[in-house]
Amino acid sequence: EVQLVESGGGLVQPGGSLRLSCAASGFTFSMFAMSWVRQAPGKGLEWISTISSAPGPARYADSVKGRFTIARDNAKNTLYLQMNSLKPEDTAVYYCQKGSDRGQGTQVTVSS
Repeated sequence: EVQLVESGGGLVQPGGSLRLSCAASGFTFSMFAMSWVRQAPGKGLEWISTISSAPGPARYADSVKGRFTIARDNAKNTLYLQMNSLKPEDTAVYYCQKGSDRGQGTQVTVSS
């Protein structure tokens, strides 16, 4: 059974940083591309970033390019999202995703 458990969210001021983590289990993590998506209040899911299972550049949505960095540690079965220069519009529940599977999400609130 695929399990994805996100953590690291919280309340941060505009311009601040957070690092999200996603602990994966139930599948061979290193063999799959992984993504982060988010859902802001009253809005649909927004794709943010994908990292391939193979070496190569990650992909980012224009809304986060240059501010967010996705990374993975295959030895730890963990996906990361480093978020810098956070803006109020980044407020959302953040989910890691493998195919159609998503975790329970972690709340990120950017507010002064």
